[in-house]
Amino acid sequence: MYRKLLKSIRDYKRQTLLAPFFVMLEVVMDVLIPFNMGRLIDEGINGQDMTALWRIGTLLIFMVALSMVFGVMSGRFAAQSSAGFAKNLRQDVFHKVQEFSFENIDKFSTGSLITRLTTDITNIQQAFQMSVRVGFRAPMMIVFALLMTLRINWRISLIYLIMVPILGYGLTKITRIAHPKFKQAFKVYDKLNVIVQENLEGIRVVKAFVREKFENKKMTDVSSQMYEKFSKAERTVAFNAPLLNFSVYLSMILLMWFATVQIMGGQMTTGELISCVSYTMQILMNLNMLSMIFVMLTISDASMQRVTEVLAEEPTIANQTAPLTTVDNGEIIFDDVCFKYTEDSEEFSLEDINVTIPSGSFVGIIGGTGSSKSTLVQLIPRLYDATQGQVKVAGQNVQAYDLEVLRDAVAIVLQKNTLFSGTIKDNLRWGNETATDEEMVHACQLAHADEFIQDFADGYDAYVEQGGRNLSGGQKQRLCIARALLKQPKILILDDSTSAVDTKTEAQIRENLSHEMPDVTTVLIAQRIVSVEQADFIIVMDNGKIDQIGTHDELLASNQIYQEVYASQVKGGLADND
Repeated sequence: MYRKLLKSIRDYKRQTLLAPFFVMLEVVMDVLIPFNMGRLIDEGINGQDMTALWRIGTLLIFMVALSMVFGVMSGRFAAQSSAGFAKNLRQDVFHKVQEFSFENIDKFSTGSLITRLTTDITNIQQAFQMSVRVGFRAPMMIVFALLMTLRINWRISLIYLIMVPILGYGLTKITRIAHPKFKQAFKVYDKLNVIVQENLEGIRVVKAFVREKFENKKMTDVSSQMYEKFSKAERTVAFNAPLLNFSVYLSMILLMWFATVQIMGGQMTTGELISCVSYTMQILMNLNMLSMIFVMLTISDASMQRVTEVLAEEPTIANQTAPLTTVDNGEIIFDDVCFKYTEDSEEFSLEDINVTIPSGSFVGIIGGTGSSKSTLVQLIPRLYDATQGQVKVAGQNVQAYDLEVLRDAVAIVLQKNTLFSGTIKDNLRWGNETATDEEMVHACQLAHADEFIQDFADGYDAYVEQGGRNLSGGQKQRLCIARALLKQPKILILDDSTSAVDTKTEAQIRENLSHEMPDVTTVLIAQRIVSVEQADFIIVMDNGKIDQIGTHDELLASNQIYQEVYASQVKGGLADND
């Protein structure tokens, strides 16, 4: 786990090494200062030697100045290395998520991924900064202070040799108990983020259905769970302070008692006592620092595991060795295809799919909710891979193509239309980042989006709010279609992406596509019969299987599902071409 995370240090290795180097120099100065303070008292004050007083006093001032400089440098490099490490780690996790297939993404909720990219990485950054600076300083200071105490009076040093293991054992015990509790708490954190995200994204629905009280209760419940989990973890960690205070006071009492006896017996000087008291404070203060690191590492260890889970996740869809880099045409073949979302699933979502779609044809797919229409088309650009059988494009298994090449050749407008904050041009250039203004206008004309874009004061430079909230459903759908057309694909998949467009406009879009892009294979998933009745053939899906394939007239004459859908829509006036 640590090795995988530390790979993200990369270009900040220099700062990561310089931080503990200057810490070491700072520790040397801090350890020598008490020793020379003892000399100043014994040789200068008690010995009434002004020369020694000036010499040692000047040396002490110089050491204090150096200690401050080394401290500033170590803090500076520690801050740079930790911030750089967090930046790289956040980028690595984000880039990893971009490589995920839909199957990988399904394993992590959106809220969980957001928590890992924000809160978890912030915890790791803080732990890293403390480790690079305090994590080096505290042990070095404890060891060096012990060595100096041994040099001054070995009997006094026995106090520390007894107290340090006791304190170390107590801190380790606290860490082991608190760690699983923090791990549980972060799972609740994920749930909290999911609720916040869903509420903010669906705030209009919440308002429309007057569900504010229900949403408030959800937030109250998860906040209470979070309070309970974090309280249990923090209560365990809270034992750290009493344990440390006990160690500090007991050490000081024992030190004063033994030192008094030895001073009265002439075995110890006043200056040596002052030095030992200073070393005692250094040891105990740095034990306190170590305990803080223990707490931080306890909290961050759960975060480290969660971030490592994302980094260690292997994409289920990846390029094969020497992949194909050209898609010749838009022919699609499903050859004995079966699919299920997870290996543990007992039933297939798609089963025994056999169909050939010639290049340049217009194919409709229709079926009830849950008949796996969207799942079927998502196998074509390898958003998922078939569990059994083969999906072929231009006569080649889709797994043989380079992923980027395949997905550039297949433009898919998903059921959920997604637009991003930015201008209309910014959104259109997702289809082709080098598209000219003329190409964008032409694509929008084909998708019947140009007419409403021209109504905006800023035209194609009009701002689109996050998720396209300032656009209607039909406007969003037409923009998404135009964006897909800019890819100039071999295959165009429209997954119920004209449902918010009126039938007349939809018919004009289909007519534009057939005239302007005759060689493009178009696969249209629709709920309305009128949307697919002009297709070369129509695939009727039912419960993950192909119920029948045929033209509008053939299905209307022989397919019960198609007949029922047609009858219901004719009765409701939805199949009227006018």
